[in-house]
Amino acid sequence: MSLTQDDLDAVCGLVNDLCGVFLDETKGYLIESRLADLVAREGCESYVALAEMARTEAATGLRTEIVDAITTNETLFFRDNSPFDALRHKVIPHLLDASAKSSFPNRIRIWSAACSAGQETYSIAMTIRELIPNLDDYNITILGTDVSDAAIAKASRGRYAKHEVERGLSPKQLADYFVAVDDGWQVRDELRAMVSFQRLDLREPFDHLGHFDVVFCRNVAIYFTAEARRDVFDRITRVLQPEGALFVGSSETLHDLGPAFEPLHHCRAVFYRPTTATPRHSEGPSCECSELAVAIERSVR
Repeated sequence: MSLTQDDLDAVCGLVNDLCGVFLDETKGYLIESRLADLVAREGCESYVALAEMARTEAATGLRTEIVDAITTNETLFFRDNSPFDALRHKVIPHLLDASAKSSFPNRIRIWSAACSAGQETYSIAMTIRELIPNLDDYNITILGTDVSDAAIAKASRGRYAKHEVERGLSPKQLADYFVAVDDGWQVRDELRAMVSFQRLDLREPFDHLGHFDVVFCRNVAIYFTAEARRDVFDRITRVLQPEGALFVGSSETLHDLGPAFEPLHHCRAVFYRPTTATPRHSEGPSCECSELAVAIERSVR
């Protein structure tokens, strides 16, 4: 069944209404590859008919399936790698140094704001465990959220197929943080205990989540309209601590959003800090560790 312009208009409008993802005529291949099975299963004569069915009051389950189909993207552990190097060598040590002078020493809250099936969230947890061996002395929590119910369910289970763990993980990381099961690999309990997951549409209010020291919001806002993208990052500024760090995708930049964020360069990665902060960082690209980072890493050896 080939897509007509009416099909494109109907599906693009529906998807935008349901989850804020902006599709246009260039995404016809994606619509067909992700929704063709639902069109056939529901006995719809066209994609317009599927969209109309999904808008009916009783079609809650179908709407959920459409969101899951459109938004579930293939991802991998330690995607792009450099943000995790910056997290390990600069951001976490800097935050721990700063927290030592605060009312809540050694407390860090991290948010993976578009976590998909959980690979990014668990990659953050692995980075922290490799950096800080005595985690019992720290209060570090990691939250993963996503608009897809299916993605959140998979992330919460922490079970991945063989091909999923072979992408991005070293043999040591696989041995340290996963257990072989019949149908793949299961995240070990000690890693799963560091993270929690919940469904969240970034277009909805998220102030109730509290404040965070680190936010990963990578490769999701690129699918929003310009207005929706600006709104999401404006609201992130209100939940990000002054000394905090925001990571976006490697192809993304926040330069067009004005002076709200200052770009910082470390370990071949760019992250952003609210301009209300008084940054303590070296000038130019750097991968230097603070004294705390050096002390932590020496304790691991």
